[in-house]
Amino acid sequence: MIEADRLTRRYGEFVAVDSVSFAIAPGEVVGLLGHNGAGKTTIMKMLTGYLEPSAGEVRVNGRVVEADRRAVQRDMGYLPENLPLYPELSVLDYLAWAAELRGVDPALAVPRAIAATELESKAFAPIATLSRGFKQRVGVAQAILHEPRILILDEPTNGLDPAQTQQMRTLLRRLSENATVILSTHIMQEVSAICDRALILRGGHLVLDERLDALRRADRLQVRTSEDADLTALLNGVPGLGALVAEGAGAWEAAVSDAIESVAAAVAARLVAAGKPIYQLAPVQRDLETVFREVSEATAEVPHAA
Repeated sequence: MIEADRLTRRYGEFVAVDSVSFAIAPGEVVGLLGHNGAGKTTIMKMLTGYLEPSAGEVRVNGRVVEADRRAVQRDMGYLPENLPLYPELSVLDYLAWAAELRGVDPALAVPRAIAATELESKAFAPIATLSRGFKQRVGVAQAILHEPRILILDEPTNGLDPAQTQQMRTLLRRLSENATVILSTHIMQEVSAICDRALILRGGHLVLDERLDALRRADRLQVRTSEDADLTALLNGVPGLGALVAEGAGAWEAAVSDAIESVAAAVAARLVAAGKPIYQLAPVQRDLETVFREVSEATAEVPHAA
């Protein structure tokens, strides 16, 4: 549905986004993850046609955004980081005005968006009186008035308290049932809670593009036995087991290249045959925070971007 091909954005000599390429399929929920200033917002602005790339291009359903911007934008809903709200208007008046700008019937679109974002209790309230969480919901409501097939959300939980954050996550999961969703954040828990896939940016470069289920897949095995056991010799030649690293006090760890269940079974069989106790034999699970830290450390030389 969305293809970014060597997307680049320069500001004079400064390169904010440097030759980033990715493709997003219909129905995916994708998180753009990175530190503040990694290039997330710049990429989102180029995806929506708000900002022209210095090089490369974005295609949506085969159409180049720069060549057919208005047609592409009709399929998109966009929530920028700074909410596009008018505080003196009521929620109803603001959404009716936004619907007219979108060319949709306010009588149909506004009640539908209010129901989807659960804003019924605040429909007649001036936006200025709303909490940050409700203002975020109003921002999402304006983005879905025209029932877009693509939702692009920049820091949708920014500034929310834990309860509001959970409510926004629930809303985004519900919206993702009918739309492709791209959201940017510097909070890894948001990507873990909502997304199917993560694109990690650093210094304007795309340094990782992976599905979350693949990222979480265990690829290391941890073994703990008696302190006097030399597992290097004992487990030498176990199929799929990499080089063992001693972690101290009878604890060892090794990379696994085959199915971790079969490797663990082979390790257990060797230990039992040798009469060694098994105090622990478990896969090492990686979370997104660990992956992010590893990627950041591996790419520390990449220059900072905005």
